Amino acid sequence: MISKTSVFLLLISIPFFALFFPCHCDCDVRSVKDGNGVRGMFVFGSSLVDNGNNNFLKNSLAKADYLPYGIDFPSGPSGRFTNGENVIDLLTEQLKLPSLIPPFSHPATKGNKIIHGVNFASGASGILDDTGLIVGNITSLNQQIKNFEEVTLAQLEKEMKCKGKDLVANYLFVVGSGGNDYSFNYFLKRSNRSSASLQAFTSNLTLSLSQQLKKLYNLGARKFVLMSINPLGCSPVMLAFQPERHGCIQGLNQAAELFNTQLRLLISSIKMEMPGSNLVMVNSYKIIRDIIQNPQSKGFKDASSPCCEVVPRSQGGDGILCKKGGQVCGYRNAHVFFDGLHPTEAVNVEIATKAFASYRATEVYPINVHQLAKL
Repeated sequence: MISKTSVFLLLISIPFFALFFPCHCDCDVRSVKDGNGVRGMFVFGSSLVDNGNNNFLKNSLAKADYLPYGIDFPSGPSGRFTNGENVIDLLTEQLKLPSLIPPFSHPATKGNKIIHGVNFASGASGILDDTGLIVGNITSLNQQIKNFEEVTLAQLEKEMKCKGKDLVANYLFVVGSGGNDYSFNYFLKRSNRSSASLQAFTSNLTLSLSQQLKKLYNLGARKFVLMSINPLGCSPVMLAFQPERHGCIQGLNQAAELFNTQLRLLISSIKMEMPGSNLVMVNSYKIIRDIIQNPQSKGFKDASSPCCEVVPRSQGGDGILCKKGGQVCGYRNAHVFFDGLHPTEAVNVEIATKAFASYRATEVYPINVHQLAKL
């Protein structure tokens, strides 16, 4: 029979042992996985992955909340800069997540709607804070990360009734940013005779990105998907500057390739500073470039002109965005570009499919997204 003294000693010892063996969480978030091994995704970046955040920004020219954008999307125009689904939507389906990732800025993105992730991306934004300001109000990558830390993470802890860095360990953190830092920053400054060399600018850009990745890591991120910069010199808006030339503008593509090379090197170097993390680079540059060089092999017919009617710079437009209510091509799957810059859903399908399942290191490095999710 246990004496009253033994019971008393047992009771008073519990707080003592708790000091040395604290409970990390009241929920086992590591063992709860949906889809192909992850609970969801948190998305950061530019218009290539924005799914409606810019809809809620005042004084911003970077919006896609009107037709013909979303002409092939189930609910119509949603703020996605393409005719249908973007890469994030398609990866969501590949991972068998229960629903599309909601935009952070939407008033309904709260409660149980954030359990499977949130999209923070903002069209025209970049890695650097001053990128994209030419179009008005945007949400920089630093601010997107701040929104995750100060708003969403706190809400998720409350919703999951769990605290600690393990809470988001089974989410993918997708970062698709960098292209605008060249298009809407570096090359604009170069036209004003900026003294910064391309190499110096790129080194600063990748350094800034590494610091942002470390910030996410310190908040609990462990699985990263980094999107490369697309072939900037092949976009219709850039080709319009030199219509007499045939093929892509090599100077712009060389800038993208330089960044992508450093991004791949970053994956190996930063992993040592972030123990327990795994990073994947999706080389959308090569995937799109391969399509452009041999469009017929993938069922495409037009690799240089936009599918929708854009207002050229000569007529007061930006040469990028679709004209509101303007004409649109009939067979969107035959076009590589939907507007002056952004790919069609058909190209996004190619990128997402290869990101998820390709075993070619030239397309996805060092492993694919499916393998990453299973880790």
